[in-house]
Amino acid sequence: MTTLSNTLAGRGFALTAEVIPPLSAGAQRLLDLAAPLYGRVDSVNVTDAAGARATMSSFAAGAILAEAGHDPVVQIACRDRNRIALIGDLLGAAAQGIGNILILHGDDPQSGDQPNAKPVHDLDSRGVMTLARDMRDGGNLPSGRAIDPPPALFIGAADTPFDPPPDWQPQGLLAKADAGADFVQTQFCYDVEVARRYIGRLSDAGLTERLHILLGVGPIASVRSARWMNENLHGVTVPESVIARMEAAADPVAEGRAICAELIQTYEDMPGVAGVHIMAPQQKPEAIARVIEESGVLKRRAPESPLAGQALPGN
Repeated sequence: MTTLSNTLAGRGFALTAEVIPPLSAGAQRLLDLAAPLYGRVDSVNVTDAAGARATMSSFAAGAILAEAGHDPVVQIACRDRNRIALIGDLLGAAAQGIGNILILHGDDPQSGDQPNAKPVHDLDSRGVMTLARDMRDGGNLPSGRAIDPPPALFIGAADTPFDPPPDWQPQGLLAKADAGADFVQTQFCYDVEVARRYIGRLSDAGLTERLHILLGVGPIASVRSARWMNENLHGVTVPESVIARMEAAADPVAEGRAICAELIQTYEDMPGVAGVHIMAPQQKPEAIARVIEESGVLKRRAPESPLAGQALPGN
């Protein structure tokens, strides 16, 4: 089992954080990015050409981090691989100590810096989840060929929290759970009441028992960043009350961290929430590390929980 799956299996409040692999052929830059997160999070997500912009391979980055003692979550964009390549990558990842995967649709290449790139999309995200599940649980390829040994995979899906209308049913997440998802990491959710209603509806549908839901949070770098998220990130709403609080702050960066730390504390106590996924694409991972410390979440961990009692670098 992975550190992440162990925490979630024990009903602990899980912490994951996101790192964008560098555009580099050297491992040290990646290791330096992830270093502030060691001992502070259960798992480190490595993105797969986020924004359709090439970086170091998420599979290679995950293997480097696993070798260094991190528990990686490797993101897999359906955009770039056919099923033959996906099978090879999943087997290779498991062979290198990577147990967690997050399967995503992937951003349109036209939104990136190489718009002439051709997307693949041989399988959609649910198709890749089913493929990974069947490889793990059945030990076979779709063709019937046996895998020896099969990969031990903890399968993740993505979702976007929103304020559900009265007649809404979470059909998308239900389908992902049926396809083999074990956990969910969501887009940013800065509105506590929206989160409460969203999680409540997932609970009503039985999904908080079937899936471990990690809500997306992150320190906001500035008022400009908050407004940019509202205008450009699908499904993300930074409430005006949060923006006003940052506008009034003497140090908006510190205020952004404080807001994120408070969200973590609130979500830790919210029934149905299994953890948080912390993203800070406009800031360095040190900002995530500081938010975690300010939230106090690690101090509240049971002594036998993963990360409990570990020395935190820089302390």
